[in-house]
Amino acid sequence: MSTVAPSLVPAAEPPPGPPPRTGRGKRSSPWSWRWRDRLVLAFAWIAGVGLCLVAAAIVLYMGYRGLEYVRPSLLFERPAISTTQNGSGGFLDPLLGTALLTVIGVLLAIPLAVGSALWIAEYGRPTWLARVVESSIEIVAGTPDIVIALFGLAIFQLNLLEPFSFKSSGGGVFGKSFIAAGAMMSLIALPPLFTATRDGLEAVPAHMREAAFALGKTRIATIRRVLLPSVRSNIATGVTLGVSRIIGDTAIVVLLLGETLRLDPQGAIPGVSLLRGTGSTLTSYVYGNSPAGEGAAPQKAYAAAFVLMVFVLALNLLVDRIGRSQADATGLTAAGAIV
Repeated sequence: MSTVAPSLVPAAEPPPGPPPRTGRGKRSSPWSWRWRDRLVLAFAWIAGVGLCLVAAAIVLYMGYRGLEYVRPSLLFERPAISTTQNGSGGFLDPLLGTALLTVIGVLLAIPLAVGSALWIAEYGRPTWLARVVESSIEIVAGTPDIVIALFGLAIFQLNLLEPFSFKSSGGGVFGKSFIAAGAMMSLIALPPLFTATRDGLEAVPAHMREAAFALGKTRIATIRRVLLPSVRSNIATGVTLGVSRIIGDTAIVVLLLGETLRLDPQGAIPGVSLLRGTGSTLTSYVYGNSPAGEGAAPQKAYAAAFVLMVFVLALNLLVDRIGRSQADATGLTAAGAIV
């Protein structure tokens, strides 16, 4: 039996620098593609750049017209009915109405959306009921706002919900109030909040739940001490998206709040009378005073639209900020969350 002596010559070391690309790893030039592929790439570029131009045109135009007419005094003056620009006042009441409607909608949407997401992600039994709940939320998300507004107008005229609705001096129930509008606004804010919370819960590592169970924590304690703190960033993102939908809606405002310029409380109890009353928001103010509306203050409509656009842009920046800090918010360790 013969043996072969090992070679004493050292193996050649690879040259410094990145390894050479193989034929499969080389990045080909678009000019070497087939014409169909180049056409698809060109269409993608045109679509992306076109959308950027449209967004820039909207922001620049509304910014130019808004800065031309906006005045700080408009934020502190109440609107008034007038045939001239100078006598129409500001948009303090629509601004307060927007804030009030947003608060009501968000406060109603958060427990419904977060509770549903927790049940779907952590329990989901029975399965058929979980599917029905998810399908129902998808149906609500796809329902036009005007249909939701008509539904709210019908149910808030019922005797059961009559105390939450605006009444005329003769006793007639109109089905309009901040409570009615806020309840319907919560429906349009619920889908993005539910989706963000559910996706966050499904992304939580399983070892965090297992560590909590190993320490003797119950499921509800695990949800309260581990899971909810881990998805706070997701909940914040969902709330921000829901707020952007609420402040930008017009159909629900017109049907369930009326077209009154000023806040119109109903009753003698402070606070409650405001919730049962009617009013307006920035969107209805812009619609009413635009050249297509019945108002006579198009310049102030541009100013109110500029303020509304600033709110929307600020919310978009907030969503982006929350998304960038998602990794820091979900970097909570299981041991630290359980303690």
